Amino acid sequence: MRKIFYTLFITLLFFACDDYLTLDSPDQLTSANFWRNLQDAEAGLAAAYSQLEYSIDTWEFAEVKWPVEAYREDIIGIGKDAMNYPNWVELYHFTYTNGNSQISAYWSNNYRGISFSNQVIEKVSQMSDEKIDPKMRKQIVNEAYFLRGYYHLKLLLNWNEIIIRDKYITEQKDLSKAVSSRDEAWDFIINDFKKATDLPVSYDPENIGRATSGAAYSYLGFVYLTRAYEEPDKKQEFLELAVNAFQEVKGYELEKDFLSMFTGDNKNCKESIFELQFSMSTANGANYRTQLHKWMAAEELGGWDEILPTNILMEEYKKEGQIASTGFYDSRLYQTIFFRCDYFNDGRGKVYGYDYDDWFSIDGVPYDRPVFRKFLPSTLDGLNQNYCAINIPLMRYANVLLMQAEALNELGKTGEAIPLINEVRRVHGDMPPMEGSTKEKVREQIEHERMIEFPLENFRWYDLRRWNKLSEAMGKAGREGFNIEKNSFYPIPLTEINANDKF
Repeated sequence: MRKIFYTLFITLLFFACDDYLTLDSPDQLTSANFWRNLQDAEAGLAAAYSQLEYSIDTWEFAEVKWPVEAYREDIIGIGKDAMNYPNWVELYHFTYTNGNSQISAYWSNNYRGISFSNQVIEKVSQMSDEKIDPKMRKQIVNEAYFLRGYYHLKLLLNWNEIIIRDKYITEQKDLSKAVSSRDEAWDFIINDFKKATDLPVSYDPENIGRATSGAAYSYLGFVYLTRAYEEPDKKQEFLELAVNAFQEVKGYELEKDFLSMFTGDNKNCKESIFELQFSMSTANGANYRTQLHKWMAAEELGGWDEILPTNILMEEYKKEGQIASTGFYDSRLYQTIFFRCDYFNDGRGKVYGYDYDDWFSIDGVPYDRPVFRKFLPSTLDGLNQNYCAINIPLMRYANVLLMQAEALNELGKTGEAIPLINEVRRVHGDMPPMEGSTKEKVREQIEHERMIEFPLENFRWYDLRRWNKLSEAMGKAGREGFNIEKNSFYPIPLTEINANDKF
C-alpha cells in the first residue's frame, strides 16, 4: 500500500470532478470504467489518503497546516520571516477575512479529501465479488469512511458550520449545498467513525500508515469529548461514550524516547495511532519529501524562522520547577525547545554537536532565544539537507490517555484519572506523580500536561475552546485582536460563497 500511496494516487485526480462532462472516450479511463480490481480500489483509496498531505510537497507543505491551525494559539509565536507573508500575519493577529488564501486552501483541501473518500465509498461498494475479495472491499470502504469522518472533523473543528458532503458529486447541480447544523455534522462524523471501528487492529509492514480500529476509536472518543462540552444537557452521556471509546484503544504504549517521534528516526512507533507518512523516495515521480524542517527551524539553525514558542509556553514548562528524576525541568521541555540553559551548554554538543551559545551569539556575546526543536532532524547532516521525510503524528496514545483522564475526571471518577496523567508524566517528562487529588486540581493538571505535551501538534486551540478559556488565554498572551464572537471559528471562505448558490 505504501507504494500505491506514493505513486498511484494521481490516477483518480483527472476524473474526480468530471463525471458530468458530456463527451466520453472509450479508450480512456473514467470513474465508470476505472473500478476493475483491487489495485484500482487501492489507488482510489490512496487518492483519498493523499489529501492528508494537503496535496502539497516540498516547501509549501507547512504553509497551510501550521499557519491555519497553530498561529492563533497562545503558546505559538510568529517568526521573523513569517512577517513577510500578510496572509500568515492576518491569522496571527486575527485580522483575517474570508478571502484569506490559507483558510481557503485548508477548506478546499479537506473537501477534496471528502470527495475522493465519497468516490471510494460509492464505487468500491458497487464492485462485485468477481472484481474484489469481499473482505478487502469492506476494509477499503471502511477506510474511506474513516477518512471522510476525519476530513469533516477537521472542518468542524475550525468552522462553526460546515457542508456535509455525503455523496460523490456527478452533476453540477449538486455542487451547491447549504451548511448543516453543528449537531447534524457531529452525528454524521460519529456515524463514519463508528463504521471505521471494524478496521483491522494493525497491518503488516508494507501497509503501515493505514487507518486502524484504534485510530477510529481514538477520534470517536475525541468527538464525544468535544461534544460533551458543547451540549451541556448531554454532557454526562457524551463523556461516558468518550470513555468507552478510549477504552477500546488497545495495543499501544507510551514511547520513552519522546523526541524520536518527531525527528523521522522512529516512524510509526508503539505510541503512534495515526501518522502522516512521508518518504525521501522519488521513484516513479513520487514526491513525498518536504522542507518542513526548514520551515520549523529558527534562522540561527539555518531555517526560515517561521514559528516560535512563546514565553507563556516556556513558563509552563518550568512551572513545577526542576523536580524531574534527571535533576532538570520536565524532560519534554528539552525535547521540544532549544533554549539557553546549563543543559544545552554543558560542553557535550547537545545542539547539533555544539553548545547552545555557539549557535546563539552575536560577536561572541550569547543571547537567549527559545526556538523549536520538535520536527527537526536529529543530526546536523539532516538539518542541513534541503529535504526531509519526517512523519507527522496526528494521534498519539498520550493524547488518548489524557483525553480519557479528562472525561473520567469530569464524570467524577477523579481517582481513575490520576494514574493516566501520572503515566504520561513519568514516561515522557521523567516527572513525579502530580500533586493534589481534587477534581479541580486534576483539571488544572490536565491543562498543564496537554499544554506541554502537544506543541506544534495543534490541539491547543481546540482544548481552550472546549474549556471555554479562549478569551482568558488570548488576553494573557496579549493577543489584542482576538474577539470571541468573531474568531472562535474561521469564516466560510469567499471562494465557497462565490461558487455555492446556497450562500
